[in-house]
Amino acid sequence: MDEQQQQDNVILQDEPPAEPAPESRVISQRGFIAEWTVTIILLLFGTTSLVQAFVIPTGSMEDTLLIGDHLLVDKLAYAPSGSVSRHILPYKDVKRGDIIVFRYPVDIRQTFVKRAIGVPGDHIKLINKRLILNGKAVDEPYVYHKSEFFEPYRDNFPSEPNVHVAQSAMDMLTNHVERGEVVVPPGTIFAMGDNRDSSLDSRYWGFVPRGNIIGKPLIIYWSYDATTEALADTNVNIGHIVDLILHFPTKTRWSRTLRLIHGYPLN
Repeated sequence: MDEQQQQDNVILQDEPPAEPAPESRVISQRGFIAEWTVTIILLLFGTTSLVQAFVIPTGSMEDTLLIGDHLLVDKLAYAPSGSVSRHILPYKDVKRGDIIVFRYPVDIRQTFVKRAIGVPGDHIKLINKRLILNGKAVDEPYVYHKSEFFEPYRDNFPSEPNVHVAQSAMDMLTNHVERGEVVVPPGTIFAMGDNRDSSLDSRYWGFVPRGNIIGKPLIIYWSYDATTEALADTNVNIGHIVDLILHFPTKTRWSRTLRLIHGYPLN
């Protein structure tokens, strides 16, 4: 598949677990008017170099992003700003609480969406599922716990892995833990899914290199109630096409159409 085909067909997906483990998923600094201005500009004039379409096939970011949400991603949001361009579009660096789209560090052919939890220099740990960021317990209203089951590594992090983790995660646990906290190194981001009990994220594969970040989700342009199997299939799925023809009006989530996507400030 060439690069253009990848841009047209890329989906946001989580790696299938190798063994039973969690499933692999002030408001924005731009003001409301600025957000819509950028959105309209990208919708009218955007190309794959500015904006790119993606679909969410798994539930790792529920309930912020649902299976079947179709997104437009702003690829300029985190791009280095030039002497002229920085006065035209509000470039910025990744901030804690931003939702980011990035190439999966273990396999850059896959594209993930998660929330940036830690930036370089941050100290991170979880105690009984509660995020402790730089020594303070953090309120995370976007987090969804779908299970009351306690999993030691997942919920008291960092600790000794009792499930399969990538070699990059082992490097993180070996070389970037100080006094029971993960310390985010320069040039990387620590990311987790909002569906915290069912997300293969930085806990399982380590840090996101800054260069892997594609952009930030800008808007849900369409949301359709479909299955993971239908959305993750890269081939022509006749069953999904028939489902669209028969149920488009009733299975489209109209209330989510043209919904802007915002991060949440973590301090």
